[in-house]
Amino acid sequence: MLKTVILAAGMGTRLGSLIPKPLSALENEKVILDYQLQSLIEIVGVNNIFVVVGYKKELIMERYPQLIYVYNNKYIHTNTSKSLLMALEKIDDDVIWLNGDVFFDKEVIELLINSNNSCCLVDNKSCGQEEIKYNCHEDGYIKNISKEVPDGIGEALGINLILKRDLSLFKTELNRVSDNAYFEKALENLTLEKKLRLLPVNKERYFCQEIDFQEDLQEVLEYLSVNKR
Repeated sequence: MLKTVILAAGMGTRLGSLIPKPLSALENEKVILDYQLQSLIEIVGVNNIFVVVGYKKELIMERYPQLIYVYNNKYIHTNTSKSLLMALEKIDDDVIWLNGDVFFDKEVIELLINSNNSCCLVDNKSCGQEEIKYNCHEDGYIKNISKEVPDGIGEALGINLILKRDLSLFKTELNRVSDNAYFEKALENLTLEKKLRLLPVNKERYFCQEIDFQEDLQEVLEYLSVNKR
């Protein structure tokens, strides 16, 4: 049974909020996490969703008591690699995982599932310095994925799928990387060494936006003003 992990332990300081970023308001009193769950529950079911919490965890847990929680008590000193590892230690299935600040159309999740491969959702576009970029081997699978890719061909959007057959390898690498590493560092190591065949899946015509800054938030609000959810 497909599982989902939402990474919601961080403080989200770049958005300038005093609450966990997944609880940032969007439209009609709905927050980012509301929209994420609206799509994910329909696809995987509420009993298959794990949320990694840390900063002001009670705010999330009290709002969504039906979810499965993993507490990263070292969230101040660790990054998404360790939060993700803590959740994956409780799972032995195919897993979709995503950052808790991504707003997306439900259809992008279906694109990942239908790929039948461990994969990352991407957008082939020019990227800024802060965005996670990627490039590919000649066979079309991802070669490098990080903020520092000099010849990136697009952005990795923060929603990913790891198949059960690749899970042990991925968990081992998440354990090896430093505490302050993003989960992309484990993917980068495995793809550069050609240990993991990671497919880039383009988001196509669907909307997906990671909300790091106020301008990202405004882009999502503008999308919602036209596309009611």
